Amino acid sequence: MDRQAKAVVCREWGQPVQVETITVEGPKRDEITIKIAACGVCHSDLSATTGKIPYPPPLVLGHEAAGVVVEVGEGVTAFKEGDHVVSTFISMCGKCSQCVRGRPVLCENARKAMFNLPDGTVRTKGADGEPLNVFGACGVMAEFATMHVDNCVKVDETVPMQNAALVGCAVMTGVGAVFNTAKLEPGSRAAVFGIGGVGLNAIQGCVTAGAEMIVAVDSNPAKLEMAKEFGATHTVNINEVEDAAKAVKKMTGGVDYAFECVGAGPVVEQAYKSLGRGGTAVVVGVADPKDKTSLTTLTLPADERTLKGSWLGSARPQHDFPRILGLYKAGKLKLDELVTRTYPIEDAVQAFDDMVAGKNARGVIVFE
Repeated sequence: MDRQAKAVVCREWGQPVQVETITVEGPKRDEITIKIAACGVCHSDLSATTGKIPYPPPLVLGHEAAGVVVEVGEGVTAFKEGDHVVSTFISMCGKCSQCVRGRPVLCENARKAMFNLPDGTVRTKGADGEPLNVFGACGVMAEFATMHVDNCVKVDETVPMQNAALVGCAVMTGVGAVFNTAKLEPGSRAAVFGIGGVGLNAIQGCVTAGAEMIVAVDSNPAKLEMAKEFGATHTVNINEVEDAAKAVKKMTGGVDYAFECVGAGPVVEQAYKSLGRGGTAVVVGVADPKDKTSLTTLTLPADERTLKGSWLGSARPQHDFPRILGLYKAGKLKLDELVTRTYPIEDAVQAFDDMVAGKNARGVIVFE
């Protein structure tokens, strides 16, 4: 059945988001409709409103949400009405060489479903009936969303929705970069560049994995204090040093792992330069497609350094989302503390403004 829903929509790149009433169609084969309870406000959503992530408007934003299944389409057996689910923007075919190798984040067919559903269509329409694209095959910054089952993960119903939602992006991206991409070894020295929602989760991933020294690097004193609360042992304010990489090296002798959580070429360079011999730099932040970085090529073989990327923490969502929530329930990961502020959907513009101003670890839009 069709449902009316308030949604946060990008109508034009470079313009403020709008809250509109849209129509969400019911599910087709292998799809489910979800009543959204909570949706995190992510920098990637902001990037989609500026064109940095070039999803074409009009676009329903949101990719990091939790909710309850209210309708299932034909052929759906893994979900039923009443199930609690978390969205994932990772579309996976299950058949390509990457999916078969257990690397669904690199699915060779996923780009067909970046701003629509896997069949190339959408279930969202504006007031005048025009189709609305959806962020990352999700479009979950809305009261309802119809999604393919591959973009949904069933989760523990005892976990608060606003906490569960964050696993869909911020937590998985940061923690997964440590666990899955870097495979950080206990006793290691680590540095995290950029202490937003993803950076904080990289820090607590380092803590859980057993890092001995964790250096948080940022320009915002409040964020650096928050980094300590999440487990950073040292901090570097880039406004107080001439060279952040040199400051990190002076503290640590060179880190074993550096995590770039900003998405900027110069920061990638700083992260790489902070490494000790044999170190690994992991690029987690999403940069502008035109952005570039540079490094001293000789250090790759001579120091046996590694520079690699991490997309959604190299996740296998169906496996990793429940695993992360299990660590939260065991007291090994902080989720409650990540939710700095909640907003009704009517305050979506304020939520985006607060994110840009660096006021929140994570702002979350909650629905009645």
